Amino acid sequence: MSRNLPQIAYGSLFSLAGRVACVTGASSGIGRAMATALAESGARVVGVARRAERLADWQAETQGETAVVEMDLADLDTVPAAARMIEARFEETPDILVNAAGVNLRQPAAQVTAESWRQTLDLNLSVPFLMAQTLAPGMAARGWGRIINIASLQSARALPGGIAYGASKGGIAQLTRAMAAEWGTDGITANAIAPGFFPTELTAPVFADARTATHHASATCIGRNGRMEDLVGPLLFLCSRASDYVTGQLLAVDGGYTAK
Repeated sequence: MSRNLPQIAYGSLFSLAGRVACVTGASSGIGRAMATALAESGARVVGVARRAERLADWQAETQGETAVVEMDLADLDTVPAAARMIEARFEETPDILVNAAGVNLRQPAAQVTAESWRQTLDLNLSVPFLMAQTLAPGMAARGWGRIINIASLQSARALPGGIAYGASKGGIAQLTRAMAAEWGTDGITANAIAPGFFPTELTAPVFADARTATHHASATCIGRNGRMEDLVGPLLFLCSRASDYVTGQLLAVDGGYTAK
């Protein structure tokens, strides 16, 4: 090893000890899996969602130090209050923000209404910005922070019934780059994870049809759809010191779906 390399405690690069994380959409799907992974990797985690019973179930089933905030973030006016409640749970601004709350109504263009368009863009795009805008000053004061957004296959390509969802996830890709530019010199990195097809509430229509699920599995390089554990490594990388020099990036965790 070169003598010019700094001494690095490699074993601590992925450590989340002492970190506080906030995960929106923690009551189900990818958000729940990510909240669990962070808590069981040593972070203190505040799970945020609108369904109190689901949040309570997550908290009861998860090892580690957790807290919850019941809030419907689809109402944008609630975001500042939610942020204050999040900070109050462990009496400090989170070091890590994972924006996993989202919706996919799967409407063809002719069926999209002003209300459904607004609902999709508000929850999938506006909420991640407003949450980050509210919590970033506390991260900046500490000189360290991680923002993880959830992108999609549709951040890079179009799929049927996805005109509103695709617009929101295309926006997430650019929002992530803009966040990186905005807060990078404050010690905050912003990146996005773009999952392929994983079994969640949002993808239930896909997995309910064996032919469709098989089609998407065959579209990957690996030959299968995602499993929740496939998200853990990329998440821990982007939330830890291991990714200190990585920001503004979209990491596809899709089995090579977008590579073919």
